[in-house]
Amino acid sequence: MTRPGRDENPDRLYTVTGGRSRSDSDAFDLVTLVVSECDPVPGMQSEHATILRICRNPTAVVELASDLSLPVSIVRILLGDLHAAGRVTARHPRTAASSDRLPDPEILKQVLVGLRNI
Repeated sequence: MTRPGRDENPDRLYTVTGGRSRSDSDAFDLVTLVVSECDPVPGMQSEHATILRICRNPTAVVELASDLSLPVSIVRILLGDLHAAGRVTARHPRTAASSDRLPDPEILKQVLVGLRNI
């Protein structure tokens, strides 16, 4: 059984993406974690179905590209399709980590009051 993406024929990649060379979405970078929101459905493009199966657990875009043996740019196009259809969600680990480092708004208010009292 051949896994999707093993055929490195450029015509195959053109077909997989419907002739697109770029994703319409900027939602996916290399470390974005992708989570499937549904199971594959009959008749779905094989690469889309494989992505949904792999992403039952959060999976980074770069890992997906490796698992599918496809260029990251192609995987981003496929993910954009699935994201637009509501079949996957994107989680950005850098955003979550940086939001944890923001100071508490109450502390900021207290600092502001202290500065005004000087």
